[in-house]
Amino acid sequence: MKHEITLQETQAIAIGAGILGTGGGGNTYLGRIRLEQELKQYKTPCHIIDAEDVPDDVLVCAVSTMGAPTVGIEKLARGTEVKDTVRALEEHLGQPFAALIIGEIGGSNALNPLIAGIQLGLPVVDGDGMGRAFPELQMDTFCIAGISPSPLALGDVHGNIVIFDNVESALRAEEFGRNLTIEMGGSAALVMPIMTGQEMKANIIRGTLSLAQAIGETVLDCRAHNRGPAAAVAKLGNGRVLFQGKITDVERRTTQGFARGRLKLAGFSDPDNMMEIVFQNENLVAWHNEQIVCTVPDLISIITLEEGEPVGTESLRYGLRVAVIGMPAPRELKTDAALKVVGPAAFGYPEIDFHPMNGNLL
Repeated sequence: MKHEITLQETQAIAIGAGILGTGGGGNTYLGRIRLEQELKQYKTPCHIIDAEDVPDDVLVCAVSTMGAPTVGIEKLARGTEVKDTVRALEEHLGQPFAALIIGEIGGSNALNPLIAGIQLGLPVVDGDGMGRAFPELQMDTFCIAGISPSPLALGDVHGNIVIFDNVESALRAEEFGRNLTIEMGGSAALVMPIMTGQEMKANIIRGTLSLAQAIGETVLDCRAHNRGPAAAVAKLGNGRVLFQGKITDVERRTTQGFARGRLKLAGFSDPDNMMEIVFQNENLVAWHNEQIVCTVPDLISIITLEEGEPVGTESLRYGLRVAVIGMPAPRELKTDAALKVVGPAAFGYPEIDFHPMNGNLL
């Protein structure tokens, strides 16, 4: 066992997960409240283990939620959607899971597995398949490596659970899952992929939960000492501060199960100093004075200037004073095979080449 998550760690993890979420993954304030409720109710911590602690021959599953962040802040959750969906898949398989995997470390999707781990009495592995948040199912290291997306399951707030026993590809799983999530009200618990401990260890991005906690602790330390957190967070993530200014315009719409749009920012002292960012749940491409400075899969994170609070794409608003941080993605996302799935072209920008930031996040 690596360590335990108690009430004392929830704030730091929520802040760090929000920053790694690059605008998506779900609202961490709501996720933190739910996590703290479970810790108080069950009176037990969430047990975190290393990937190497999982035997090769057991089954594990990744858990998260699917849908648009704009829906997640408006739609009340029942609180047991992930747990119930995991149990349904165990019954379908006739075999229990030995541990839970974080589907994506970004936003409240980093917190939901901790909640489910407490409810199910299962440990959660310190790592995930993205090292950030991405909007589509095929965009993780497990699917990129060829691990089957099925069987997979989605569950909604009303207790409806749908299991896809056999799906031909991760792209097809995204198509089916997205349509079903829309029918489920725009947000649903997701359990996929199922894999052996050996498969998980070969493809997981290790240590990302610990990284989220370290980022959050850095922000809290900066607050305590009245220091702006942007530079410290960027340094910890081996990145840099791309811009500081205020939001001057936001265009956002919820369509096809995603929050899509763009925002514009202006520098404080020079209104001609501009940044523009486009997003699909998560921030995708950033232009500084019409020059591209960061693209997916590298991380583009927006935090409030003074407090360092992560700003999700669902919370962007005119006049907000922010810093934009760029951080290099994990090396697993920058292979040729991965870039076909998570590079700019995969999001509809074939004219943009990916030029990685220096260094690696992990």
